[in-house]
Amino acid sequence: MTAKDAKETNTATAQKNGSAGGGLIKRLRRSASATEHNLSNLRNRKSTQNLFDQHGNPIDLQQYRKVLDKDENGNGTSEKKARYRRTQSVTRAEEISNKEAKQRKAQPDRSIHRPRDSLFSWSSGFTNFTGLVNWGFLLLCIGGLRLGLENLLKYGIRINPLDWFFFLSGRNQGEGHNALFLVLYSLVHISLCLAVEKGLALEIISEGLGMFIQVTNIVVSVCLPVVIIHLKGAAFSLMGASTVCFFYSVLFLKLWSYVQTNMWCRQKYYQRQPRERRPSITLAELKNGHLDAGEDDEHLTKLVQYPENLSYKDILYFLCAPTLCYELNFPRTSRVRKRFLLKRMLEVLIGVNVVMALFQQWIIPSVRNSLIPFSNMDVGLATERLLKLALPNHLVWLCFFYLMFHSFLNAVGEVLNFADRNFYCDWWNANNIDTFWRTWNMPVHRWCVRHLYIPVVQMGYSSRQASTIVFLFSAFFHEYLVSVPLQTYKIWAFLGMMGQIPLSAISKYIERRLGPRMGNIIVWASIILGQPLCIMAYYHDYVVTHFQNSLNGTEYQ
Repeated sequence: MTAKDAKETNTATAQKNGSAGGGLIKRLRRSASATEHNLSNLRNRKSTQNLFDQHGNPIDLQQYRKVLDKDENGNGTSEKKARYRRTQSVTRAEEISNKEAKQRKAQPDRSIHRPRDSLFSWSSGFTNFTGLVNWGFLLLCIGGLRLGLENLLKYGIRINPLDWFFFLSGRNQGEGHNALFLVLYSLVHISLCLAVEKGLALEIISEGLGMFIQVTNIVVSVCLPVVIIHLKGAAFSLMGASTVCFFYSVLFLKLWSYVQTNMWCRQKYYQRQPRERRPSITLAELKNGHLDAGEDDEHLTKLVQYPENLSYKDILYFLCAPTLCYELNFPRTSRVRKRFLLKRMLEVLIGVNVVMALFQQWIIPSVRNSLIPFSNMDVGLATERLLKLALPNHLVWLCFFYLMFHSFLNAVGEVLNFADRNFYCDWWNANNIDTFWRTWNMPVHRWCVRHLYIPVVQMGYSSRQASTIVFLFSAFFHEYLVSVPLQTYKIWAFLGMMGQIPLSAISKYIERRLGPRMGNIIVWASIILGQPLCIMAYYHDYVVTHFQNSLNGTEYQ
């Protein structure tokens, strides 16, 4: 037999076996159940029940395992073998390493080396850097202590609580109690807002006229301090002007929310369908306790409905509550926790003294010494002053955050039984600027989303356009709260807030490319360095604006 004949014989035999295997598969499928017509189910079958050949004899699948291990075309191996081979190829390097380690361990040289990555390598999987965090914190404390000691040796003890009282009370500044009178005048805007809402509810005033009066009233409330402080600036102390601007800013946001929420309730109130007649109850249903379910409702607090909420008691509670978003029924606590309230009040009392001490001892000298380098545009010396001011300013900002958003607002909420205490989220873990602004001041964030962002989107604007409008709105009020009390009308705070838009895009890009940790570092860097830069800029402009004559004869060491 020639080689060619042998090859043809082997090919014919293989085809015969393949056809035989195919025929066997067909017979097995005919004998199997309807759910076992694919090869994988036949291979995994553990029982021979209901599998019989044409003579009625049970079929042993172990005899045909080689045929079942092949696919539909008679080629390849089974799924189990394929999975096993893939697993074996993936773990091959590890198995080789284990075998080599066993062989080396069996040698008499007492080997101590094995394949290992350095801990600072990403492939090592090491994540416990607690010691380095402690080291960084200790180093930061030592650096802060050195700066504090340098400040103490250079300027001595500057802390004088009597100066704090003069500054906070406005004594020796301004004339009379103009700030107090301007705060009390806000009752006019509040009363007008409530009167118009009652007129709209009773349909005495048309919707168009009522909304025009409300918008005018709200806009005038925020513009009034600007006009009065500009015309009678000498009559206001710096603290008094700052308090008036902050108070009227909050009043503007709250009245906006009050008017818009009542408008939503009024639209729903007039769109309600006539109440349907309640079906009568039979005597049998009454005996079977049909009304028992209504007895539980007696223990529930009755909710205030529109227009029952239009009262001085309701609007004054809202104006005092630690929130900017109005609701007809706020969540309430059942009691006042006296120990909790006492802790928060002590924190406010002690914290204010700590902040004033830091201002007087550390920040004021650093800001004064930055004036000449900033005026001369000495970049090197101005940068040194900026970094020197960054630490005390950041400590004051952190103290202010804790005192304002935790201690003070929780104390107010406890006194008013206000149950929603989510005044801040974990902004310190923010991986980009956008997340920071959504988490560090929750009352303002909720107001912007509810009363500005969502209505703008519903008007047909895109999400990016709505976000830009929100930042414009926020930038205006940041500039309002700084420029009006200082009577120095610059745009540094406005530009700083608008600069958050490109900075947000940059921080998101860094987060995607370099990871969330680098994004968080960008957030912290913007907080630590951005604020002292703004302070230096406004102090320079304030001195140049109000003390131009004495500036030339002043020397700063």
